[in-house]
Amino acid sequence: MKTKAIFLSLVMLFGLGIFVNSAHAEEESTEDAQPSSGISIGIEPTSKSIQLESESVYDNSFKVNNYSDEDITVEVYAAPYSYVYSDEEEAYKLGYSNQNNYTQISRWITVEDESGNYTTKPTFTVKANDSLKVHYRITTPSNIPAGGQYAVLFAHALTSNTTVNGIKAEPNIGMIIYGHSTEGETNIKAEISNLAISTSITDSNGTRTAINATAKVKNAGNIDFNAYGVLKVEPIIGFSSYETERVVPVSIIPETELAVRDEWVDTPSFGLYKITWTVTAGEEEPQVIERVIFLISPLIIIVFIILLTILIIWIIIRVRKRKERRARLAV
Repeated sequence: MKTKAIFLSLVMLFGLGIFVNSAHAEEESTEDAQPSSGISIGIEPTSKSIQLESESVYDNSFKVNNYSDEDITVEVYAAPYSYVYSDEEEAYKLGYSNQNNYTQISRWITVEDESGNYTTKPTFTVKANDSLKVHYRITTPSNIPAGGQYAVLFAHALTSNTTVNGIKAEPNIGMIIYGHSTEGETNIKAEISNLAISTSITDSNGTRTAINATAKVKNAGNIDFNAYGVLKVEPIIGFSSYETERVVPVSIIPETELAVRDEWVDTPSFGLYKITWTVTAGEEEPQVIERVIFLISPLIIIVFIILLTILIIWIIIRVRKRKERRARLAV
C-alpha cells in the first residue's frame, strides 16, 4: 500500500506540473494584438530590373494602392538601397541613406508630378479604395560604373492624426530598382561561409526546439545575385522527414553579407536524423554540410527521470521488505 501511495503521489505531482506549465504557456500566447493604423497602402510591382546604358532615358511606372476608406496623400521619392554593417548587432542592416558607388542611380531618378513636370519629391492624392499610377524617369549620365545600381522608390503616406500606441505612424512602402550596367566588366563573386546546423532557435517567444540551418553569403563582386539554401532531413530512427519545399532566394547586392536560413518548424520531439544543408549562391559551386542529430525533448527526459525514480524507489522498498521478511523468518 505504501508503494502505491508513493507512486500515486508522484504521478499527481507530475500531472500538476504539466497542467501549470500548459496553462502558463497558453496565457503567454493569448496576448492582445497591437492596434494598427487605419491607413493601408500597397505598391505594384515591388521590384524592377533595368538594363542601363550611358546617356539614356528610361521611362516607367508603378502603382500605389490605397486600401483605406479615406483619401491619402503620398510623397514619392528615390533613396539609395544599401546595407550598412552594424557593430552592435554584428550584421548588415538595411539602410536608405548610405551613398556609395552602387547607389548613384538614386540621383538619376525623377518622378512626374500632377502637373506633368519631373521633380525629385512630388506629392499625390490617392482616392479611398483606389489606385494611382505614378510615372518615373531614370536619366543616366555620360559615364556609369560597371556592375549594379540600386535604389528604392518610396511612396510615403503623409498623415496628420494617425497614431499607433500614441506614436505617429506614417506607412512607407517602396519598390526596389535593380539597375544593371551594360558597360564595363561584370563580376559575379559569391563567398559562402559559416554553414551550420542546430536544433534550437531563440526568437521573441523564447527558445524552442527545431532543426534549423544557417549560412552567410557575401557579395564580393560588383553586381547582385541570388542565394538560397535547401535543408533536407531524413529519418534514421523516426517516422517524419523534411525538405525545403519553397525556395525563397535572397538577393544580395555588392558589399553586403547576408544570412541564408531554413528550419523544420514541425520538428518531432524524438528521433535520430541525418541532416543535409546545401547553400547555392551566384555562380559558385554549392557548399554542403551533413550532420546526424539525436533529438529528445526535455519533457521526455523529465518523464524518463520520474519513471526511473519511481522504479528505484519501488526496488528499494521491495528489497527492504524482503530483508524484513527474511529477518522475521530467521528469528
